[in-house]
Amino acid sequence: MKFIYYLVFACWYLLSLLPLRVLYVISDILFFPLFYCIKYRRPIVYKNLSSSFPEKTEAEIKKIEKDFYHFFCDYVVETIKLFSISKKQIMRRITFGGLEQVRSDLERENKKYCFLYLGHYCNWEYVASLQYWLPEIHCGQIYHPLYNKAFDRLFLKLRGQFGGDNIPMKEALRHILKLGQGDKKVMIGFIADQAPSWQAMEHWTTFLNHETAFFLGAERMGQKLDAAVYYADIKRVKRGYYHVEVKPLTLHPKELPQYRLTDMYIANLERQIREAPAYWLWSHNRWKRTKQEWLTGSWKWW
Repeated sequence: MKFIYYLVFACWYLLSLLPLRVLYVISDILFFPLFYCIKYRRPIVYKNLSSSFPEKTEAEIKKIEKDFYHFFCDYVVETIKLFSISKKQIMRRITFGGLEQVRSDLERENKKYCFLYLGHYCNWEYVASLQYWLPEIHCGQIYHPLYNKAFDRLFLKLRGQFGGDNIPMKEALRHILKLGQGDKKVMIGFIADQAPSWQAMEHWTTFLNHETAFFLGAERMGQKLDAAVYYADIKRVKRGYYHVEVKPLTLHPKELPQYRLTDMYIANLERQIREAPAYWLWSHNRWKRTKQEWLTGSWKWW
């Protein structure tokens, strides 16, 4: 496993030394075999798109599908670039708005913790550089360990290089409480649009024309810690450049009824996807588990 890690790291690092304009040429070349030959997850992508947007024509679905694969190839080379990207360059490539309000909110409300909801939208890997923009706040992100240990180690290195903590989901609350014992205030990012396990399914809602279950960990920890909660509204400004507007959801999560905070996140994420659908991770088999299976308990026999 160590050999695989060092081999992949060496190859990706050397590739990352190329200018992004050259890497985008590679991205353009990569699109054709990925889309037309390998057809990487194309059945899943097409099924997800057509069922999410039944009001769109076949031509519109096909265009979004192609745009997604073009962007996905860009995401790959942009992520590889992270192996050698400088602080100056990453801070040009992704900018953040709304941070003064975050600072003001935390001081005014005397908050120790703030949470940031986001999805697998645009280049979410770049958001980890938020620590550069908030040096006075201890930043971190919750992550789900990958099955492949070598790739898990690679992505941990990428996401941790900006100074923020990588926090395994199962250790989240304990780790966040430990961070809170320090002098700095704490901001934790939650990518909360993955499919939870059967045991974690509890709250179902309509999302992109599907009955969908969502993780509730951010809501529950937010209420327990009385964290200020924000949404990362990410836009692709142009190829290779992103802007994140950090928008408040609530400063008092304890005052919200159960599931309300999660529903607020879902509404923001769906709005964002509908505005520019090509930038969401459609290759993820998001709806492989259905509410009907959950209700009948058939999953218990798997």
